[in-house]
Amino acid sequence: MSDDLSLLTRAAKGESAAVLALYDRHASALLALAIRVLGNRDEAEEVLQDSFVKIWQEAASYDANRAGFRAWACTIVRNRSLDVLRRRGTAARTAAVSAETPESAPSPDASATETESAKRVRAAIAELPEAQRKALELAYYEGLTHVEIAAKTSAPLGTVKTRILDGMRKLKAALGDLR
Repeated sequence: MSDDLSLLTRAAKGESAAVLALYDRHASALLALAIRVLGNRDEAEEVLQDSFVKIWQEAASYDANRAGFRAWACTIVRNRSLDVLRRRGTAARTAAVSAETPESAPSPDASATETESAKRVRAAIAELPEAQRKALELAYYEGLTHVEIAAKTSAPLGTVKTRILDGMRKLKAALGDLR
């Protein structure tokens, strides 16, 4: 969204109101991601807060040509969440996904756009062959390395790497216009 870019540009100039506007717009989706990865709402809320501090600190280095704001922010939240998992230990990687819903509901317009985007992403993921989908889910949501995925799926390491690369290429082709 061009509004996100405008807000991020203002945030890079130190405007806290712009960061708050980005938070209001994206916090519920980013919190849901952190909860899914961590399985713990309290830790997810801390990750969300840390992530928005990082977004504010790195706003000037954001490159809209590389990714849309939501994708960039999701990467930050995911990486912060995986850092928490690593600190917590490998046992937490299998924690169940929390069924909690975020407290702040997005606006109807944002919700409609988010819902449509989410439908497209889910549909594109569902179209992937099972082995590619599983490898991507293990890498993205559980934060497993290629070696760990190979061990968990009993597949050769090269096969796991190929599945992830092919799956990402298919998703990029299917969702390339989604930013």
